[in-house]
Amino acid sequence: MGLLCVACASLLAWIWLTFAQGMFWRTDVRLPPRRDPARWPSVAIVVPARDEAEVLPCSLPSLIAQDYPGEAEVVLVDDGSTDGTGELALRLAREYPGLPLTVTSPGEPAAGWTGKLWALRHGIALARTAHATEPEYLLLTDADIAHEPDSLRELVAAATSAELDLVSQMARLRAVSLWERLVVPAFVYFFAQLYPFRRINRPTGRTAAAAGGCVLLRTEAAVRAGIPDSIRQAVIDDVSLARAVRRSGGRIWLGLAERVDSVRPYPALGDLWRMVSRSAYAQLRHQPLLLAGTVAGLVLVYLVPPVALFAGLATGQGAAAWAGGFAWLLMAGTYLPMLRYYRQPAALAPLLPLTALLYLLMTVDSAVQHYRGRGAAWKGRTYARPSDA
Repeated sequence: MGLLCVACASLLAWIWLTFAQGMFWRTDVRLPPRRDPARWPSVAIVVPARDEAEVLPCSLPSLIAQDYPGEAEVVLVDDGSTDGTGELALRLAREYPGLPLTVTSPGEPAAGWTGKLWALRHGIALARTAHATEPEYLLLTDADIAHEPDSLRELVAAATSAELDLVSQMARLRAVSLWERLVVPAFVYFFAQLYPFRRINRPTGRTAAAAGGCVLLRTEAAVRAGIPDSIRQAVIDDVSLARAVRRSGGRIWLGLAERVDSVRPYPALGDLWRMVSRSAYAQLRHQPLLLAGTVAGLVLVYLVPPVALFAGLATGQGAAAWAGGFAWLLMAGTYLPMLRYYRQPAALAPLLPLTALLYLLMTVDSAVQHYRGRGAAWKGRTYARPSDA
């Protein structure tokens, strides 16, 4: 009876997720209908970069080469790099003529600031004061993100056509190695489950999120929301940024990218583990009760279905086996669109419980590292929880 109860609970959870959680599993949320504006607004592309010499040759030239009809420039903020990131950026600008590039460095973050947001603060301030008139839009994009030549044009057209203050695209992450293929599509799938794109994109919706690798932000909206000062302690800065813009009355939009790709490799499981665990516990606001609830939820939703199916078959509990099997089928079915988006085989869909188990362990490890004083560590910096900063 106990097995049947948990199997039915898992099945009910999957029925609800499939039909009542904003159709999170659909991957057709792309840039909204758009048309060229009568006048192309000015844009400053701000790129925070810390020790990015490995990926910069694959990403920075794509920004310099943007085919944008209006006025645009690139500001790369070298955030205390030790691998020659700034010098490499200047060399790439000489090799790939296009949009003008400025390289600047803000020094070490002030107390209470994360490194990325400190770099963005410096880059945004420079972009707004370098010319007689400040840019009308800011494209905030990470140093590992490569853009197709018309990416900026399409983002601006979408923002102006739909009168959006923030347009963000979740870059297509690299999924080449065995571990990347197993973990990366699920990362985006889980994100969309937490923050369904359709709910985010409702003008009157309460859900707010963005993808930090590609955010086009109206400068006026950034000033109104106090960006980035109002979110200076945020480890998960993209979600915090979107919430601040929405709270200040701005209209936001988030979808999957067609012209934006991450070039950062995660060849080994350890690389992906660090990527997830550095911010997982911050996502739970460093609350043990939320951690316990998350672990229980992952077990019920993702681990119970295969366990119920096989245990039910082994013990002759047919109803439990049917409930577990149907829940597993819904799980795999909702995962298929994301696998197709990432051009991965459908055979990976039934392995989602294994991937969920890995994410469960990463989340627990994130909490463990936090209480050991090594939480939210990234490239030589460790950030305290906001209340301790």
